[in-house]
Amino acid sequence: MTTSTRERIVSESLRLFADRGYAATSVAEIEAAAGLSPGAGGLYRHFRSKEEVLASAIREHIERTRRQISDVLHNATTYEDRPLEIRLRMTCQAGLAKMREEQDLIRILFRDLDQFPNLVAEMREGIVNPLYDGIATWLSQQPEFEGIDEDWPAVASVLGGAVVNYWLANESMYEPPTRIDEKRFVSSWARLGLGLVNLEHAPAP
Repeated sequence: MTTSTRERIVSESLRLFADRGYAATSVAEIEAAAGLSPGAGGLYRHFRSKEEVLASAIREHIERTRRQISDVLHNATTYEDRPLEIRLRMTCQAGLAKMREEQDLIRILFRDLDQFPNLVAEMREGIVNPLYDGIATWLSQQPEFEGIDEDWPAVASVLGGAVVNYWLANESMYEPPTRIDEKRFVSSWARLGLGLVNLEHAPAP
């Protein structure tokens, strides 16, 4: 598939912002990375400013996230024939994969986005909250949890937060917390999810 000039500018700018920082990346460097003549103003034929390039990148990621969540929820019944623990592991793995997919944007968020509170709000409302809402919806739709009176948004906050924390610790400190590898983390995450079923059927004290 052919990549348009606009798409190349967005993709390369995001990579440069993540690697070097927003302020340290010049328009000419973005143009060169996107295959344009550096300093010739090619970027301005597609965007009014460097900030608009960043905003466009964030909005494209928001739209992609919305499509991904919609697809996951639409196909929520596809794997109902598999044990719940397997479905939980798959969900955890999908969460970690999403963090890896968004790693450049996350680096920019922590390094530079305090300069742009409006873009932080867009990321929060367009990517972060919908992901947690998606986890809550997915959990509530699992047959094993049917009839369980549970605060699914709060449970999603705990389980989703664990995925985010694990990935961030691995990313920022170059190894996972207490060297727990991903396979062990995913397995334990799934067992925590299974505990919701087990607690529901536990004898009253």
